[in-house]
Amino acid sequence: MAEPSQRPSQRPSQRPSQGSNDQLDENLEEKLVEILLPEFEAVESMPPADAPADASAASDASAPSGASGASNALADEAAVDDKPKRPATTDKDFFHALGGWGALLDIGLPWIAFLIVYGATDHNLKVALIVAVASGAAVALLRLVRRQPLRNVAGGFVGVLISAWVANRSGRAEDVYLPGLLVNFGYGALYLLTVIFRWPLFGVLYGVITQTGAAWRRDPAMLRGFSRATLVFVGLFAIRLIVQVPLYLTGSLNALGIAKVGLGLPVYALALWLAYAVLRGSLPPDKWDDARDHVTHLLRGNKK
Repeated sequence: MAEPSQRPSQRPSQRPSQGSNDQLDENLEEKLVEILLPEFEAVESMPPADAPADASAASDASAPSGASGASNALADEAAVDDKPKRPATTDKDFFHALGGWGALLDIGLPWIAFLIVYGATDHNLKVALIVAVASGAAVALLRLVRRQPLRNVAGGFVGVLISAWVANRSGRAEDVYLPGLLVNFGYGALYLLTVIFRWPLFGVLYGVITQTGAAWRRDPAMLRGFSRATLVFVGLFAIRLIVQVPLYLTGSLNALGIAKVGLGLPVYALALWLAYAVLRGSLPPDKWDDARDHVTHLLRGNKK
């Protein structure tokens, strides 16, 4: 009977002991949480170890690319601005590039001097030839001192030398004009053939000057304009031959000299103006401006 009474007394003593242990465990857990919670929060708030490197690398990569893009754009704009532009020319510049009226005078002066001296010296051929050659050389020297183009002067001076040589060899004064007649015949035939075969000489020269080849032939307006301008000079050469050949064959030296001078300066100027007007009227304004600019700068020797 004693044993039953002892068992109930032991159970209450064991329950308080177990409850105190549980309370102690809970307190320890709370303490651990309080201690470790700030550490966990700090770790969670930190980015991953490779994130800063990636971000900085991305920012570094984007910044130079943007800067390089901007710098490249500025460089391109500067290159466009610094690119040398062909200065625009005017019709007056085009005429002056050809030499102007001074060029026409350079071409005709030796023949005027020859005719005057030949008549004043009682048909002394050698003296007249010497004066003609000397006048051509004087004009060339004057142009050289002024640093002006020698294209027309050189061509005219060489022509005078050849003509003087031919006349001196034959002893006939009218033979001084024979090389000029042959040159006019050759030029006239050449210009006419280029038009007949639809390769007008002015168009060929335009293709060479502008480095566009035969592209102008595909434009009906340009083909028509260059053909007309070339025909103008065919007419010039034909008129010279029609007038001068009969005078040469009849030995009419004075009349031949007057025709040589008269059909030289005035008719050349007229033909030049007609070719200019025909070409300008046949081409669209933009193409005419482009052709004029190229020819003008070429004749100037690319001087700006």
